[in-house]
Amino acid sequence: MSRDATALWEVNAQLGEGPVWSPAHDALLFVDILGARLHAWRPADDTRRSWTLSEACCWLLPRDTGGFVAGLRSGVVELDVDLEQGPRPGKRLTPIEWLPEGDRLNDAKSDGHGRLWFGSMDDAEVHAGGYLYRLDGRGLVEMDSDYHITNGPAISPDGATLYHNDSARQTVFAFDLSASGELSRKREHIRLAPGSGHPDGMTCDREGGLWLAIWDGQRVARYHPDGSLDREVALPVSRPTSCAFGGEALDRLFVTSAAIGCADEPLAGALFEIAVEVGGSAQTPLSLPV
Repeated sequence: MSRDATALWEVNAQLGEGPVWSPAHDALLFVDILGARLHAWRPADDTRRSWTLSEACCWLLPRDTGGFVAGLRSGVVELDVDLEQGPRPGKRLTPIEWLPEGDRLNDAKSDGHGRLWFGSMDDAEVHAGGYLYRLDGRGLVEMDSDYHITNGPAISPDGATLYHNDSARQTVFAFDLSASGELSRKREHIRLAPGSGHPDGMTCDREGGLWLAIWDGQRVARYHPDGSLDREVALPVSRPTSCAFGGEALDRLFVTSAAIGCADEPLAGALFEIAVEVGGSAQTPLSLPV
């Protein structure tokens, strides 16, 4: 197991998540779900900004009309972010009543057609009532169900495969993804061994390698498209949570982590960078109804 991780920002996020590179801001944005915070880091000049939100934000993704779409605890909303003035929530894009009591959103990605894919879960992590959703011009659709803890999702660079996790079951699932946004042929893609950690956030590189943050596993791992392990990178924290490519050439892999339950780890909750040979692809901005 190699050790190529560098701590970039000791932000002490309770539950750091949702890293996303914003070309418009030349910055990496990520959230602290439990701390209800939004963070932005611009590598060019080491600018660091943090804001407290009115409710927990689980992720945010760029939108083709400008700004972002964010998954708040109560639903999906428009979100404008100014690195000087901070975030400004806008119109709600999903009904406020649609999420069952006690559930929240967790992890999202856009596909090559600008569709939004995201999961929901029981915030107490007791019931396996989580869903995988698709949101596009046709509206909000439940695409899969019976998840205990949803995480992921990730899209292969050719757009033909969608990956999605059930962290509690230590399993990464793969689906065939059609051009029209339909899923088929769900199968087990990766299953972690008992005691080796839980699959959390993930992303694909340009060659189709799947980079997976492993909660309670103190590592990030890269898997070949066939699901076989390529390499592992050790981290100085037990709970890495997600990863995303960033930088002007998308050749830097950034990793978020969680401080919750890790009081004896000085770097827990920090933002890290991992040295990679293969970078990522540009993310298609979301194309959603106005």
